[in-house]
Amino acid sequence: MSLAKAALSWLALPVYIWQGVGVRRRTERMAPADGPVTGSLAGKGETIRLLVVGDSSAASVGVKTTDKGLAPNLAGILSQRTGQPVEWRKAGFNSATAGQVRDFAVPNLAREPYTHIVLSIGTNDAKNFHTMRRFKREFGGLVYALKAKWPQARIVWSPVVDMTLVPAMPPALGKILEIRASLVNRLATRLCLERGAVPAARLPILDATGFSTDGFHASEAGYAYWAEHLTPFVLGPEFPVRSAGSAPSASSRRSPQAQSSRNRRASSGRAGRAGR
Repeated sequence: MSLAKAALSWLALPVYIWQGVGVRRRTERMAPADGPVTGSLAGKGETIRLLVVGDSSAASVGVKTTDKGLAPNLAGILSQRTGQPVEWRKAGFNSATAGQVRDFAVPNLAREPYTHIVLSIGTNDAKNFHTMRRFKREFGGLVYALKAKWPQARIVWSPVVDMTLVPAMPPALGKILEIRASLVNRLATRLCLERGAVPAARLPILDATGFSTDGFHASEAGYAYWAEHLTPFVLGPEFPVRSAGSAPSASSRRSPQAQSSRNRRASSGRAGRAGR
């Protein structure tokens, strides 16, 4: 089945090139967010040291300031859930592939005592039509490089989202890229399990509010939702927290903004009943 999917995507390469050029011309080019690449949160007990590394999503592309990006959002949730101090660092790069992060990012990161590493990679490998042989070599090598440099860290990889649901993608292009993404996700999941990393569940896309103005990168609401989704995978089984993508209730199917609005209304109602 994987070979058939790969062959089908290669047969559709002319459509990919034709529609891809159009998308590239129309899509807003966004720079990484302004602000610090490190931060810390106070708490009690052992410090959680978090590294978020990878592509433009790790760089907080899609929002104006880094405090609205994936790493600070995730650090904030970890701090709230555990009560422990959290130190975070983001190291993301536009258009980065697994091989580039392995060869240029990881070797140049200081050997800080990170306890948790989140890896956001695979989207560019999929959209660049990297072969699975190449991706196996580069992604597998990236996991080995991270494990060698931080052997005690819990490493969590976030899979590529469903490309058919990305607003910037025309339907035909989305279907082609989804074939590539599914191949990447299947192989990367296997490599994570074989090499001591944790493959997270695929982030569910609820609606377009999770995307920035370019229709491709995450918005403020999207990064907050993504961080919530990753939290149980980052903390591990000793902290049983429901993932945003597991056992969805009616409320969990709402967008983060809708949930926030509903929570504010509920809070106001409770406060009113309490005599405010």
